[in-house]
Amino acid sequence: MGIGSAIGAPLLGYAADRWGQRLVLVPAALAHAVLVGALIVCGAGILPGVPTLLVIVGAFLAGATCPQVGPLARVRWMALTAGRRRGRRELETALSYESTVDELTFVMGPALVGVLASVLAPWLPLALAAVLTAALVPAFAVHPTGRAIQPHQPTAGPVAGARWVRGRIIRVGLCVLGMVGMGTLFGSVSAGAVSFAGVFGNASAGGLLYAALGLTSAMAALSVSFWPQGWAQPVRWAACALLLIPLALLLQIPSSIGSMVVFLLLIGLPVGPVMVTIFTVGGDVAPLGRMGTVMTMLASGIVVGTAIGNGLAGVMADAVGPQGAFLVAAGAATLLFLSGAGTLALGRLRRTTAAR
Repeated sequence: MGIGSAIGAPLLGYAADRWGQRLVLVPAALAHAVLVGALIVCGAGILPGVPTLLVIVGAFLAGATCPQVGPLARVRWMALTAGRRRGRRELETALSYESTVDELTFVMGPALVGVLASVLAPWLPLALAAVLTAALVPAFAVHPTGRAIQPHQPTAGPVAGARWVRGRIIRVGLCVLGMVGMGTLFGSVSAGAVSFAGVFGNASAGGLLYAALGLTSAMAALSVSFWPQGWAQPVRWAACALLLIPLALLLQIPSSIGSMVVFLLLIGLPVGPVMVTIFTVGGDVAPLGRMGTVMTMLASGIVVGTAIGNGLAGVMADAVGPQGAFLVAAGAATLLFLSGAGTLALGRLRRTTAAR
């Protein structure tokens, strides 16, 4: 499902740019709900003898059709605030809200799934997700805010700002690379938290440890709307990511559950602002009429990075313990900083060239 989502998200974003969000989201939501329902039927053994390969293909398609509400909501905020007197401040407030909701979902979603699956039935969380998708995504699709976005229509001649020129490709690529680093940080810290809790004989508490990062990240994301407007977005990105590197290295220190909670609360503080900033920069560098494509590419970067972080950190945790997993988190923070520094350097180079 993760691979399907990473591949399908940009395709859905491109389709939304080309034909409008409503025409893409409604069929995607219904298809996704049906495919998840089919996976439940296969997993519950209602249809015995279903080939494993067919289940894997179904999971891939379920991921590929997963409606990209979060990225496309950000596209709407960008359209709604464009051209307004205080539009930049309003946009930062809206993106801060979106990132806070994302973080709270990352924290509360797994906890809710665990409770429902253990207390009631393992298939119930999936069924609930399918029902919510089928009911709420179409409601979002037909919401009046969707009218703020005009589908991109190809033109006969070149339009300024609409082409995928080399500089724009590099800047979008740096944003995607930054989101891969962000996802790798999430995945590695999650795996490291589970491994660390396992040392104390309670691996199931790893999810609660990881929730500490999400809580402070959500609160810090909300604060971005109050930051000085004169602080350039690439500078924010590089500065917050640079702070993440020593905080990730400090995860080598804790020797108890309580101390680990404190350090995870600290590392969450720069995470939310970095996520808000990368989405903002991505919106700034996206070609005209391709905002949905870029926003979904950024979301795919998080999905890919989370898979990378979980995988690498899991191997390192098995080899040398939780400290190895947290080294992967430090590497992810470094990647996040380098991509931000590259964006900052590229911006300054463009300004210098324009001045000449």
